[in-house]
Amino acid sequence: MKLTRRQALALSFGATTLAVLGVPTTRAWANTEATEKAIKEFTGGAAPEAGRITLDAPEIAENGNTVPISVSVESPMSGDDYVQSVTLLADGNPNPAVATFHFTPLSGTATATTRIRLAKTQNVVAVAKMSNGAVFSDTKLVKVTIGGCGG
Repeated sequence: MKLTRRQALALSFGATTLAVLGVPTTRAWANTEATEKAIKEFTGGAAPEAGRITLDAPEIAENGNTVPISVSVESPMSGDDYVQSVTLLADGNPNPAVATFHFTPLSGTATATTRIRLAKTQNVVAVAKMSNGAVFSDTKLVKVTIGGCGG
């Protein structure tokens, strides 16, 4: 396909206009307000308590692309008392919601392990919702280094 002079001028004008006016060059990062809103949506407005949930995350992540995360919740996992779901949030990512795990009494234990991507140093929050309506949370600060330099 041959490109005519008129088509080339139209494409260059459109690209210039788009570059000058149209495309934002910075990302919108989530913040603590967005994370708190996501927690309220997940819990139905209930305030999370400390305890019963343990979030394991490295203090320093040398590679933000694959940060290992483990979460476990102390629960008998019986018919009336079990963990319904656990959500992971990262307050410095463009979207704070990272993952949600669902459990039943047949799960046996409420544990999950995954790898997540963190854009920068930030808090990772785990929130557990129990079958009786109780909500528990744990937070860890994960420092993401560039090139493994530790700072």
